[in-house]
Amino acid sequence: MAQQPVYKDVPYWQDYSIKYYTDSPSQQLLDIASDRNGVIQILSGNILLHPRDGQFLYPGTLVTDNTYRFNTDKKITSLISYKNQLVYLTNSVVFSNAWAGKVFIKHGLPDAKIFEGGKDFAFLVSDGKALQLVKDSKILWSAAFPEDEAIGIRYQAKNDQFWILGKKSLYTLSAGNVLSKVFQATGFTSFDITGSSNKVIIGTTDGYITYDITAKKQAGEIHKKLPVTHITAVEEINGELWFGSNNGAFSLRTDGKFNYYNGERWLPGNVVKTIKAGPGNSVLMLTTAGLGHLNFKQITLAEKAAYFEDQVRSRHIRLGFNSTLRNMKKGDIATGFLEDSDNDGLWTTMYLGGEIFRYAVTKDSSALQNCRESLDALERLYDINPVPGFPARSFERSGHTSELSDHERWQHAPDKEWDWKSTTSSDEVIGHIFAFGAMAELIKEPTMKSRAITLIDTLMSHILKNDMYLIDYDGQPTMWGKWNPKYVNSFPTNVGDRKLNSSNIVAMLQTAYHFTKKEKYKKKAFELMTKHGYYENMMRPMNEIGKAPADADEHAKHMSDGWNHSDDEMYFVGYWGLYRYAFNDTLKAKYKQQIIDHWKAERPEKEGAWNIFTALTGTKEFDLNEAAWYLKEHPLDLIDWQIENSHRKDIEMLEPNFRRQTTKEVLPPDERPIQRHNGNMFNLDRKGGNGNSEHSAGDIWLLPYWMGRYLGVISAPVAAKH
Repeated sequence: MAQQPVYKDVPYWQDYSIKYYTDSPSQQLLDIASDRNGVIQILSGNILLHPRDGQFLYPGTLVTDNTYRFNTDKKITSLISYKNQLVYLTNSVVFSNAWAGKVFIKHGLPDAKIFEGGKDFAFLVSDGKALQLVKDSKILWSAAFPEDEAIGIRYQAKNDQFWILGKKSLYTLSAGNVLSKVFQATGFTSFDITGSSNKVIIGTTDGYITYDITAKKQAGEIHKKLPVTHITAVEEINGELWFGSNNGAFSLRTDGKFNYYNGERWLPGNVVKTIKAGPGNSVLMLTTAGLGHLNFKQITLAEKAAYFEDQVRSRHIRLGFNSTLRNMKKGDIATGFLEDSDNDGLWTTMYLGGEIFRYAVTKDSSALQNCRESLDALERLYDINPVPGFPARSFERSGHTSELSDHERWQHAPDKEWDWKSTTSSDEVIGHIFAFGAMAELIKEPTMKSRAITLIDTLMSHILKNDMYLIDYDGQPTMWGKWNPKYVNSFPTNVGDRKLNSSNIVAMLQTAYHFTKKEKYKKKAFELMTKHGYYENMMRPMNEIGKAPADADEHAKHMSDGWNHSDDEMYFVGYWGLYRYAFNDTLKAKYKQQIIDHWKAERPEKEGAWNIFTALTGTKEFDLNEAAWYLKEHPLDLIDWQIENSHRKDIEMLEPNFRRQTTKEVLPPDERPIQRHNGNMFNLDRKGGNGNSEHSAGDIWLLPYWMGRYLGVISAPVAAKH
């Protein structure tokens, strides 16, 4: 077997935002700057504010800065960072509290509102109509700004000249105090000068313009293939171009694409006023509603995993289940409650799978205890209801049925203190068999191993005894718990459920036989594959799956109206038992073909879990780099914030299609809505319920990471070389 590639877990830059909100919606935030001491100040009207109390996931506020009490006597109209110190403009002076307060330079523009520092404490000041160059309280030069309104000033040290942007023109002021127009267009809003490429980047109301200083002309066409074309701010920070807009902020990547920051995952309001360099390696994004302080921290995937382990254990464990925190108030993780779910069993088995792999890799006792507690919850799903071998969807304490979601599915347990949720789906069943199989194989603790095998046998015996159906409390099959040939083969051959149910039940029967050695499971599997065509069903290529033909029944048409991403989740979770516990090597080789065929259909999604699951076959090609990209690009903030992407001009939209792929290339996880593996990775927007819930990283992130570690395709953390 060809050796598989391995991702070396070296530190990478992880971004996260600390947000600060204004106390009053009517507060006008104008500008922001920071100094070498890490002090951040915001100009609001003529008042200076500073951030208070903010932490990641715990927003702060902007409050009046009284640090220098005599600053309040000054009518401050602008502030900048000059030589890494804070400098202020008022209606009469330029001053600073740095340099022992010696910088106090008078000017003659009572309506001055913009300024910039040049060589040796010379400052160019403007009220929009006129310009004054001042130093040591002397006016070195002054002039009207010709036929335009000045809106921005920058200083270029290597040429010792100022650049002045108007609403429709660009000027330079040379070291010899010669004012020259160099470029003219319309709709200018903001600009900056790049340090390395000798370009002026001009933001407009409809894209941005690049002006080549050396060639003295515009370089190329106006750039409009952007997340948002109405630019409000331009700033080069640490060699990277940043843009503010009227709908979020974005930075230009080295590949020519953009990192887009939209919604309250990143910003307290999407209308960006200005962007400036912050303390350390951070970026300050000032909006009309507050400050988004974007931080960049070098971490490894292992360190990210440790953070997510804490996230799960501290606020996403409900009675041992891996759960969502729901009904939060605007992202406040101290509010809300742990919600029951139709898929408590599935989400918990996926988290449990990750912890099983973690224990197999690290032998960490806390991972083993997490496995034990999840097993307790899953085991009780079988004990809490009166139906032998039937797993409930969930359970909860009685007395609050009216508050439980989907309360029509809830039934009273024999123990009056508890209620349990019925109508269990095939999603839960395949998840149970996956996790119990992994536990039976990889957890050597005798009691846990034995309990896992017993649960496999209990569930599969129920299904066999009931003619390949999952039978609920009412004696009827649940809606989706159906693997009987009459049901499975009632679908046309190109409808996904025919292939899916065949693949899942064979995987489950193989797992049951592998650990119990009971011939009834092996016999049934081969009967289904040979007599009832399940082998043919499961080996059918993915490119044949589509909409049911016109003469199919309504159920088949309903089940095939588009690609079902929950089916993908069920397939791949089932592939563990299908491939790992194959009856023989011939079948195993065929299963590998099936898995890789499916993976090829999924490649555009860059879905980390599906890439890692594919690696279990030993194939050399499984998009390892895309799996690492998925893990690295996932935000630390897993809150359901409102997200907008469908307006973007930098993404190529596709016509509606069966796969429900909206764009040619999938967006990074930190730019799209948070979702589990059963979601469409091409979802662009999330509307409504801003910040009302937080997902657990247990199934979303920890499962693919720890499976990758167990399979050896993700390394342990590697120290960075200095």
